[in-house]
Amino acid sequence: MFYALSILFGSFVGFTLGLTGGGGSLLAVPLLVYGLSIAPREAFGISLVAVGVTALIGLIHRIRAGVGEIELRTGALFAVAGMIGAPAGILLASKIPENVLLILFAVLMLSIAWKMWKESYDPVEYNQKSDQAQERPACERTESGELKLTSRCAALLSLVGLVTGVLSGMFGVGGGIVIVPALILFSGMSINRAIGTSLLVIALISMSGVFSHFIAGQGVSIETTGLFVFGGILGLLFSNIVSRRISGSVFQKVFAIGIIAVAIFIVSKTLTS
Repeated sequence: MFYALSILFGSFVGFTLGLTGGGGSLLAVPLLVYGLSIAPREAFGISLVAVGVTALIGLIHRIRAGVGEIELRTGALFAVAGMIGAPAGILLASKIPENVLLILFAVLMLSIAWKMWKESYDPVEYNQKSDQAQERPACERTESGELKLTSRCAALLSLVGLVTGVLSGMFGVGGGIVIVPALILFSGMSINRAIGTSLLVIALISMSGVFSHFIAGQGVSIETTGLFVFGGILGLLFSNIVSRRISGSVFQKVFAIGIIAVAIFIVSKTLTS
């Protein structure tokens, strides 16, 4: 039963990650803690592995399918800052009691759910907003589309990458829900290129977080992690089929409501335990 649930929960995370571009990782920790009775700190580590592997597979799939492009220089800047932030997040989390950590995680879930709800526009409105964001981005580009990496631009991108890394290390989330809009707003990147670049950043930051997790002596069950990752891959593949038949904005709203419900459950369960 445990094996089946591990694969089922992993597939659900992979499925939602594939459809939302980053929000699915928020469900990994609650499913591991309350569905599989795994300690929160270990759950954060398993989530990091699952998110990193799923992002890497998604990145490879996009490259092979020729969907969008990846901006390596911008992604590298984000990733380096995030890889510095991930160990700091893990160290910070080790100083916080597990109950408090779960409450903070629930607060993060609520803030991201609200952000997802606000950004679940219909295609026309979303495109208009993206165009407006790209008219006056914080970072400028040349006529050929190359990013002008000024000191101000580098500082902004590094700061967002650092915050993403800290959140990744603390809570086992990939950070795609932060990275994609940041790339669009700050660097004037197109949505397709931002998603592809985000997957690269998530994979690298997650790898840094996993390494730091083990260095800190916080091991994870290889068996549970393997089953969860296997399920995540299945869910990711299935999401590629479903995404052609479902409205992204509708799913994003439904998913935001689901995140709010899970966050409320975590708070009530933590306070009453």
